[in-house]
Amino acid sequence: MHLIKDENGNVIPHGSDHHHDHEHGHEHCGSCNSDCQGNCTDEVVALLNYMLSHNEHHAEELDQMAENLEKLGMPDAAKTIKEGVADFKKGNMRLGLALTLVKEHLKEA
Repeated sequence: MHLIKDENGNVIPHGSDHHHDHEHGHEHCGSCNSDCQGNCTDEVVALLNYMLSHNEHHAEELDQMAENLEKLGMPDAAKTIKEGVADFKKGNMRLGLALTLVKEHLKEA
């Protein structure tokens, strides 16, 4: 079995709801690549779960940043960040759909 690690090198348990420090390098998974032997679906499910949680956390942080910029009198920057967060959330919906499709495939197998 391959292990999935967070940006700090810590092993991510399957289905983890990991939150992290703001410093990170995004080196999450070296497991499911072209060298993968056997079935990597457990790792894919764990990684997608992790990434969804991770991205949702970043969206929350960016929303807060936009609110702070608004209060500091930078409405254009705040608006641009909020638009980016909306795009981010659309991407997360696609990741969620991909996760659902992978899980459905596993049930059928």
